[in-house]
Amino acid sequence: MSAKVAIVDYGMGNLYSVLRACEHVGIPAEITNDPAAVKAAPAVILPGVGAFEDAMKELDARKLTAPLKDAPASGRPFFGICLGLQLMMEKSFEFGTWDGLGLVKGTVTRFEAPVGEEGEKLKVPQVGWNTIHRPGGEASRWKGSLLEDLPDASRMYFVHSYYVRPTDAGVVASTSRYGQIDFCSSVRVDNLFGCQWHPERSGTEGLQMYRNFARAIENGTGNKNG
Repeated sequence: MSAKVAIVDYGMGNLYSVLRACEHVGIPAEITNDPAAVKAAPAVILPGVGAFEDAMKELDARKLTAPLKDAPASGRPFFGICLGLQLMMEKSFEFGTWDGLGLVKGTVTRFEAPVGEEGEKLKVPQVGWNTIHRPGGEASRWKGSLLEDLPDASRMYFVHSYYVRPTDAGVVASTSRYGQIDFCSSVRVDNLFGCQWHPERSGTEGLQMYRNFARAIENGTGNKNG
């Protein structure tokens, strides 16, 4: 791997944590807000923390929207993290209705009154560790993806008030549960992968995702559904 992976900087991400995770597994990467660098990079990571509307405005202002929308056709591995996953969707209903990048068909919606096992009201945002599961328990669903080699019910670190609702259930890579709400916690569409949790804050299993990302870049395969 020679050219550097682009970690997209639009002023709203935990960029240096992502950069350190990349360095830890041997991925040459750089934090950049240069549209040309994003377009030329062998792979793209779109992290993010904060409000959807603000994020889209920042991407537009920095002329990063177009090179990100080109990601599906480019065939390059693309990795959306937390807000980055939500930005991949068509629309968000966070304090209004906002257009996203439209890389994945579907919407972003808020946790509505999650309730725990004993009927207690759970806090929104969800902050802390939660498990991820293969849809339908099918082991093959994670083959060739950034979740390959991870056990079902792996624990990951989440911080979010909203979650994605893909139109096509076939793109759901993992599900999680908060109170009584089962939600999509990651998606996979050809060379695109996005997760709601923070793998760079999720210990050994989170770092395995970065190793899988490195392997996808080296193989030139993206995260294609197998």
